[in-house]
Amino acid sequence: MKRYLMLFFAAVSISGFAQISFKASAPKAVVIGEQFRVNYTLTTSGEHGNNPVLPNVTGLKQLYGPSLSSRGMSSSNINGTMTSQVTEVYTFVLMGEKEGEYTIPAATIKVGNSEYKSNELKVSVLPQDQSTQAANANAKAAQDEAVQESSGGSISGEDLFIRMHVSKSSVYENEGFLVTFKLYTTLNVSGFEAMKFPEFEGFIAQDIELPTNKQMSLENYQGRNYRTVVLKQCILYPQRSGKLSIGTGKYEAVVQQRVQARSRSIFDMFDTYTQVKKPITSAGTTITVKPLPAGKPASFSGAVGDYKMTSSISTKELKTNEPVTIKLTLSGAGNIKLLKNPEIVFPNDFEVYDPKIDVSTKVTTSGVSGTKTIEYYAVPRYAGNFTIPSAQLSYFDLKIGAYKTLSTEEYHLKVEQGAGGGATAPVVTGATKEDIRFVGADIRHIRTDPPQFHQGNFLFGTTTYWLFFLIPTIIFIIVFLVYRKQVAENANLALVRTKKANKVASKRLKTAQKYLKTNQWEAFYDEALKAVWGYLSDKLTIPVANLTKENVETELLRYGADTALIEQFKTILTTAEFARYAPAQAGGTMDELYQSMVNVIDKMENTIKK
Repeated sequence: MKRYLMLFFAAVSISGFAQISFKASAPKAVVIGEQFRVNYTLTTSGEHGNNPVLPNVTGLKQLYGPSLSSRGMSSSNINGTMTSQVTEVYTFVLMGEKEGEYTIPAATIKVGNSEYKSNELKVSVLPQDQSTQAANANAKAAQDEAVQESSGGSISGEDLFIRMHVSKSSVYENEGFLVTFKLYTTLNVSGFEAMKFPEFEGFIAQDIELPTNKQMSLENYQGRNYRTVVLKQCILYPQRSGKLSIGTGKYEAVVQQRVQARSRSIFDMFDTYTQVKKPITSAGTTITVKPLPAGKPASFSGAVGDYKMTSSISTKELKTNEPVTIKLTLSGAGNIKLLKNPEIVFPNDFEVYDPKIDVSTKVTTSGVSGTKTIEYYAVPRYAGNFTIPSAQLSYFDLKIGAYKTLSTEEYHLKVEQGAGGGATAPVVTGATKEDIRFVGADIRHIRTDPPQFHQGNFLFGTTTYWLFFLIPTIIFIIVFLVYRKQVAENANLALVRTKKANKVASKRLKTAQKYLKTNQWEAFYDEALKAVWGYLSDKLTIPVANLTKENVETELLRYGADTALIEQFKTILTTAEFARYAPAQAGGTMDELYQSMVNVIDKMENTIKK
């Protein structure tokens, strides 16, 4: 029995490693009349396959195959079990007879008693280069007349250039579109000395991560076939309506050029190569940005795309001084990083903390998608039944061209009295009979007849004697009144936030200054934005989620701020938001922005006295 079990587990182990795969590969684009190879790779644990069968495709002529172009074997020892792997490559030679896009169906191969299928392939057959015939006609003359190409001026702009392609030329505010910078060349480009892509002024840019080892592909453009490669791709979000321009880019490519021999000497039979630098400029373009239509909901803060929102709560029954957490999850397609947090309105008897935010995004050629998770923390200080209203998020849906509003669930909390009572002890505002009796137990009744002074006592009955009792009493009254005022102010959370606004902003600006000194530009702009938005939220007693540049301007005017100060605030916010997702800025720009923030907050403190 034991022997059969061992054989069974050995068979299972071997079958686990006997994974068979059958994969196809071919170039993505070929020129009409050009032969190309289609390879099929079979991987087994030792079995051999029969010749694969390739279906016929109209427009692609099969010239040769299948042939076994290579065969290899490898062995490995895993936990004492020896396994082997055999790889066989079968090759077909095809030729494109007609221009167009073709799909090569899955090929089949038989291994043992089983049949396996490969993946499908897509191949583009491009027309012949219009300059091919002229090049062939001049080939003999070029060989007879040896020319030495050694300057960048000999490289034509038709042989090497960079195109900027935009997926849309007309978009809405905050609607993302794809921008691609692609190199076209008929020469041997070995690299770039400099690459300066255009500035995206008026846009927020999010780069698409490209593979480290970029592969060139073939593409027909304006009648010529070029080898192309994508240099940069990004998603742009316009921040204002109107005509926005994307400027030119400037690059310097390094080209390997052949230096032909001038003599017929046997010693000059081999060509040599030299490196030539070629400056390139990519053309700019103009994007038409349409304003969002009228009828914006009250909870709209500029979101454009397609979103979903869910919420959950940690508990609905708790005790005083125990925390409660409400978690919001925003998901979908759009500029999720800049989505304003929906506001959760907690009751006044709750102590509310800054939310914890986690953003996860994926940037592809289709746009930006991902999730944003916001966790709101609050602690009830008093017992009772409370209601937390639903939070709302409005966005402009590009598919239907209209606004949509998402809402979360309304939560009802039951808070019981916990250990330790409330957050602060109750304040006594008047004396009761019991208080009088308590005081009488400690202080004797005052005599009403005139005082009798003992002779020979220097202190008793003097002014110093009475001051000794009067001064502590006055101090006690002052302290008591100050304490009552402090308790009343602390109960007014809005007033507390307003008074501490400058202190909190200064603390965040100090943190931003540390990032500035260490050239951590992204962290600097992030902390700087928190400082300014947080200061405005505390000073104007408006939740951060509800703050916009428009209502900030309205509130500042109401508090008596002048137009110049308001414009400084708006300029700082715009600059920091653009720079946060733009390429790294110069240190001087960051220094100026930091100093502007310090100055404008100081001016605001002198303007608004609360």
